[in-house]
Amino acid sequence: MNPDQVLDKLTNILGASNLQADPDKNEHYRVGWRSGGGNALAVLFPQTLLDIWRSLEVCVEGNCIIIMQAAKTGLTEGSTPSGNDYDRPVVVINTLAMDQLFLVNENEQVISLPGATLHHLQRELSAVNRTPHSVIGSSTLGASIIGGVSNNSGGALVKRGPAYTELSLFAQVNEKGELTLVNHLEVELGNSPEEILTNLQSGNFDKTKLPQSEKLASDKEYIARVRDVNANTPSRFNADKRRLYEASGCAGKLAVFAVRLDTYPTAVKERTFYIGTNSVSELAQLRKQILSTFKNIPEVGEYMHRDIFDVSAKYGKDTFLSIKHLGTDALPKLFSIKGRIDSKLNKLSWMPKHFTDKAMQLVSKVFPQHLPKRMLEYRDKYEHHLIMKMSDDGIEEAQTFLKSFFETSETGTYFECNKEESESAFLNRFAAAGAALRYEVMHEKEVGEILALDIAIPRNELDWLETLPNEIAQHLEKKLYYGHFFCYVFHQDYILKKGSDAKHVKKMMLTLLNERGAKYPAEHNVGHLYEAEPDLQNFYKSLDPTNTFNPGIGKMQKNKRNCSCCL
Repeated sequence: MNPDQVLDKLTNILGASNLQADPDKNEHYRVGWRSGGGNALAVLFPQTLLDIWRSLEVCVEGNCIIIMQAAKTGLTEGSTPSGNDYDRPVVVINTLAMDQLFLVNENEQVISLPGATLHHLQRELSAVNRTPHSVIGSSTLGASIIGGVSNNSGGALVKRGPAYTELSLFAQVNEKGELTLVNHLEVELGNSPEEILTNLQSGNFDKTKLPQSEKLASDKEYIARVRDVNANTPSRFNADKRRLYEASGCAGKLAVFAVRLDTYPTAVKERTFYIGTNSVSELAQLRKQILSTFKNIPEVGEYMHRDIFDVSAKYGKDTFLSIKHLGTDALPKLFSIKGRIDSKLNKLSWMPKHFTDKAMQLVSKVFPQHLPKRMLEYRDKYEHHLIMKMSDDGIEEAQTFLKSFFETSETGTYFECNKEESESAFLNRFAAAGAALRYEVMHEKEVGEILALDIAIPRNELDWLETLPNEIAQHLEKKLYYGHFFCYVFHQDYILKKGSDAKHVKKMMLTLLNERGAKYPAEHNVGHLYEAEPDLQNFYKSLDPTNTFNPGIGKMQKNKRNCSCCL
């Protein structure tokens, strides 16, 4: 089929209102959240799982590239086209309309369809006193559950590790170029694709007595792994072949229709401790002792350097206030509206770029100081900040330990947060990533590009904060460090000086990280910004031997592979 025939068939399946081929009207779905983008023959908006399957059939028959997309909140360009050098027409399939969740086996597990978000799951589970596998900050922006699984997303929860399951339902194109549907949910749904997908979406299966599976529906080994503080390897990173399994880590190399994941009991009590210190080694020793000696390790342990504290407090203020006063339910819609407004305004030559960011920053200045007094005092006194949340029996354990640990310290101390302080600490941390981007936007005339890395360092590292050689440091306007401290996963955002070559600086930075034994990316996946390691490349090839789905991921080839000659 030629492209026009492909469009005609897709229109017949979906209806004209669920297909957008006008590049001016589908641009939002063809560009990344931070960067990247490319052309597409069309963006599809199927309303049922069966619509996806039938669209896939047409795309495979028409020799099209398929890019699966949900909330599009990824930071490494992985869910949009990348450039215009593909050898076949590109079709983007947006799955957000299929947002059903099914709680199964007395709410101990959930089956998620491709459009369901983490925020939706949190809301459903809170009603039954359970919590999800992940409560990463991006859940507030509408990150999808299957997007997280597909990218081994990490998140902030110390005990649960990367999003992972071995129970999924997906379509793939085999080495003969045939589209096949694989049901590894271990749920009886029928035999044909029509039966399976229709029964799943309608919930036509027994949700109370699903057979117990020997396959994992979460990373049950992660607590032991993160406790191994003497290991010379990172606790988690995207290319870890331990956690590459079908849908988990597939990065869009499969069309994932559903995943089955574990849920967890809600803690009875929680308490947040705010720790400040001027010593890198003191914080490293605190981490080592807590992970190796505590019976109950922390739920969350978020690190912020003073510099990102300041940037987040000033340039993330509008995000902070929006969540606090409007709630998380409103935010995904607000960000979607903002994206559409930016897309339209950026086409007007007389309008300043990033107008909405600049307007929101201006409005935020009207509001009074939003951070609690004790947090601001710690900002003045201490360079390093750790926000640690404990639950149930772990609260008393932490109280006893912290009192003893800091009793004779001359470089650090802590306080127990009240409810407002706890909320403010985590909101300020959540706003950090967007605040770094906002800083770049507001100072675009004075500074260069932003280089954003997420890295995992070895678990036995004590000198965890990097020291940059002058050949790199001379290019940097700001270094912004924050991350998941007990997992030793850090987000490192560098604002470059005007005129510095971002590609050259990144190359030097990655060489330095290699020397440190770090792994990258740690939780945002390779997308189109990082070269995939050999294990990851082999995994992608095994899932997608003809290179039909999301070609070019991990800086791999974009051309079609014909593997039938190998049979």
